Amino acid sequence: MVASRISPRPERNAHGLKSPTLRAVFDSLSDRLNATLTDLRSRGRLSEEDVAVAMREIRLALLEADVNFKVVREFVAKVRERAVGEGVLTGLNPGQQVIKIVNEELAALMGTGAAKLQLRSSPAVILMAGLQGSGKTTTSGKLAQLLAKQGRKPALVACDIYRPAAIDQLKTVGGQVGVPVFDRGTDADPAEIATWGVQQARQQGRDVVIVDTAGRLHVDEDLMRELVQIRDAVKPDQTLLVLDSMTGQDAVNVAETFRDRVDFDGIVMTKLDGDARGGAALSVRAVTGVPILYASVGEKLDQLEEFHPDRMASRILGMGDVLSLIERIEETVDRDQAAEMEAKIRRQEFTLEDLLEQLRTIRRMGSLGGLMKMIPGLGKQLRDMPVDDRQLDRVEAIILSMTPEERRAPEIVNGTRRARIAQGSGTSVQQINALLQQHRQMKKMMKTLSGGKMPAVPGLPGMPAAGLGAVQKKRKKKR
Repeated sequence: MVASRISPRPERNAHGLKSPTLRAVFDSLSDRLNATLTDLRSRGRLSEEDVAVAMREIRLALLEADVNFKVVREFVAKVRERAVGEGVLTGLNPGQQVIKIVNEELAALMGTGAAKLQLRSSPAVILMAGLQGSGKTTTSGKLAQLLAKQGRKPALVACDIYRPAAIDQLKTVGGQVGVPVFDRGTDADPAEIATWGVQQARQQGRDVVIVDTAGRLHVDEDLMRELVQIRDAVKPDQTLLVLDSMTGQDAVNVAETFRDRVDFDGIVMTKLDGDARGGAALSVRAVTGVPILYASVGEKLDQLEEFHPDRMASRILGMGDVLSLIERIEETVDRDQAAEMEAKIRRQEFTLEDLLEQLRTIRRMGSLGGLMKMIPGLGKQLRDMPVDDRQLDRVEAIILSMTPEERRAPEIVNGTRRARIAQGSGTSVQQINALLQQHRQMKKMMKTLSGGKMPAVPGLPGMPAAGLGAVQKKRKKKR
């Protein structure tokens, strides 16, 4: 049986502070940092006392988010040193400059730039390590799918002989992502299985082999000995440690222990969705010196992303994450369909069928709330606004309950038709009215956008492209 987590979450963390729920922790961190920095921004001049007060608030916010105490102390010291030096207090817009310093130091805390996998052998071997319940098996499948999208030909090897369910789970995941899974049941030695799996992958022309190993509920000698044996047998190009970000400071302690015994090359943070912005992610890089390579931002198999410290820092400070949003759009939206949709918008032919296609596109990119928080300025506005992905389900049910004619010409939907659609979709006539009204407003807005200076983002009508395009060009210049 798979344990739901490494260990029960203590009532208080290592600093004696209460440990709220995951969402509350990260929302609180972002709220408190934003409140402190907004106060600085509103001041025309800053004194050293103003900076000292702000640093105390930042220190408390980070500690309450379960960030390592030593990491917090060093972070605050660096920010304070830079904020009272470099002519910040006497310069123009000192509050903005302090915010810039906090943003830069947060990014530096989590690493400088996005680290990459180093795969040199053929086939290259990636050894996955971690405790039971951290999401290691699912992450192995996610990584296989991500590498396949990048043009690789991955394979998976099941070495958890202690839990038959783990082998079945890996086979299921492998089937879903279209990647072969090599296993020899629960009777063979894990190191022998790993060696045999790499040989099978080589014979089948696979260029990456991901070895899923067994976990434990806690770090013990048997776990470490087995990992060392597998590592010595297959000589992996990269050993990745999978950490559950929900465990906060516990995840950092686990990382330190694994580093001392197994010496891993990179970290994958799981359960780090759009609201998970604290504790482990802010501590583990500084404590271990090992970079975070990937972040799992959802339960779906395509929701594993490369970790970008600068983007995570922007999210923490409520600045959004436009680059990641652009990348998700580019990965999800088909260029031909996007061009066709843009042409429809310009011809003012946006129907409910087109709306349904757009909703499905958005769904493929992740949670609605997470996507909207990537847009600068929207995160704070949406904090108290319930964003329910089930609303998309209701809209889809309503549109699918319409006839093709009604979808293409919503204006013909009269009272009788609305009652029929409501009954067929399990909704109310009021919800049908609201959808039709929203569609009319969207068409009106798109008419304005298509005739003005702010065209919609191809494939996502209604989202202005002016700002995104500028960021896109800037990103291309950096390459």
